[in-house]
Amino acid sequence: MIILIIIGIIILAPLVGGLLTGIDRVITARMQGRQGPPILQPFYDVLKLIQKESIEVNSMHRFYIYISLIFAVFTTVILLSGGDILLAVFALTLGSIFFVLGGYASNSPYSTIGSERELLQIMAYEPMVLLTCVGFYYADKSFFVKDIISASIPSIVYLPGVFIGFVFILTFKLRKSPFDLSMSHHGHQEIVKGITTEYSGRDLAVIEITHWYEVVFALTLVFVFFATKSPISRIVAVVACAAVYFLEIIIDNAFARLKWQQALNAAWIVTGVLGTINLLILSYFR
Repeated sequence: MIILIIIGIIILAPLVGGLLTGIDRVITARMQGRQGPPILQPFYDVLKLIQKESIEVNSMHRFYIYISLIFAVFTTVILLSGGDILLAVFALTLGSIFFVLGGYASNSPYSTIGSERELLQIMAYEPMVLLTCVGFYYADKSFFVKDIISASIPSIVYLPGVFIGFVFILTFKLRKSPFDLSMSHHGHQEIVKGITTEYSGRDLAVIEITHWYEVVFALTLVFVFFATKSPISRIVAVVACAAVYFLEIIIDNAFARLKWQQALNAAWIVTGVLGTINLLILSYFR
């Protein structure tokens, strides 16, 4: 049974992530007054990339992104199977580091700059992600997702500041403007694709599938804020995930990219004010 659940997560998670990416493209096109692609276009793009030849700069250049995908899969399985949320976050961060190493391995100036920006993004959003994990522990006395969503009171009641801060840094993790510093999924941002400049063919397909897993991971954490043992709360949690994702799409289309200094300062200010104060208050009363 456990093996079937794991296989189901590995198969269904990228399908959901790809579908959400397609919805993102459609909504973005409507906001810009365009017809836009069909919802299934991300899947068509990945299938087309898989059929193309990959130009390998060196052996490590490709190796790192496949390791990054493995960690993304591992992270999603842990989270969706009700496992340790802290372990999942650390594993995803390690996968992001391998992605950065892949950019450095190409020795391209564009990829190198993209890798440096990716590191800055990690420095910006990672403190808030860790505070979110600590907040779940303070609220529910457990790091395990299955325990958190089995509580009688949703975590959002105890962690409103942490939730707002987490939604703020999701813009980094989902690679949305104004914080898509290292690369962009939209052509209106840049012609040269940052950290992914030297990737092609199947390698680009792997990067896109990894992003799909990351989308599911991010929205699953939003789900955990609202879910309890009540079945109705699960519906509320799904609606909250949809609302947060729609908000991120609006932000993506409403703001231009910021400089890395502004992005870093904004993320740390939000983390320090909302996250830290919320946890201090919670630790005092709990």
